Amino acid sequence: MEKTIDYKGQKEFYTFVASTYSDLRKFKEAGKKAAFNELLLKDLSQVKRYITKRLNTALSKGNLPMGKYRTNDFLDQLFIEVYDHFEEVKNKKNLYPWLFKRADTILEDTIVDEEFDEVFFENIDDFSKPAWDAMEEKFSTDGDGDLVMMEELDDISYRKNDYVLNHVFVQDDNNEMIAQLDEKWGQENIRKHADMVLHHLPMPMRTVFELATEYHFNVEEIAQIRDQSLDEVQQLLEHARKSLEISFFNRYAIDK
Repeated sequence: MEKTIDYKGQKEFYTFVASTYSDLRKFKEAGKKAAFNELLLKDLSQVKRYITKRLNTALSKGNLPMGKYRTNDFLDQLFIEVYDHFEEVKNKKNLYPWLFKRADTILEDTIVDEEFDEVFFENIDDFSKPAWDAMEEKFSTDGDGDLVMMEELDDISYRKNDYVLNHVFVQDDNNEMIAQLDEKWGQENIRKHADMVLHHLPMPMRTVFELATEYHFNVEEIAQIRDQSLDEVQQLLEHARKSLEISFFNRYAIDK
């Protein structure tokens, strides 16, 4: 049975991936590996983005040698592991987070964990606007962390409809603050600042935040993907949001 992709956002894509579960299971049970992989390829567009962003960060931090790895290296391994272990997926709802979990395991086995940037994290509330400006200039000069071929980050439209401030200032009473930032600095400058801050945060914190905001996984699903407890995931998510919130306060001098 042929599946077609017609979705407007992450939730719709989640539903599409779930709809492929029964056919994937039939192909696996029948030993039809080519048909299995052809359908699986349609499920992996957002997993590919996740792998590429993780790889970019690892390269920019020196955790992987330049030129040794590409996104497709990890995808090739993922195809093998998904086919070999597909029986682990118990139902269609679990398929999408399980694909991310498999990708995350492959990445963790390859990427050397970066050192915790203790100075940055512990002193983030002391950085002045000039310090933030200088940091962004260096970040941009170094390539904005984008060291993997950019054609591998193909579907970038999600940024247009998924505004980062809505994920940072989650309380209803922050609407005025969001409007204040938006009017003064604009979405593109705000996005660049958020990307820079996230780049400097510890890997687990950054990964949890991106899984929640870019891929719309809930805390329970992220805990499953990352093999962490619910409390650990919630704490990492709150720390990431707080770090971003403080950075916006200090750099853009918001009236509290």
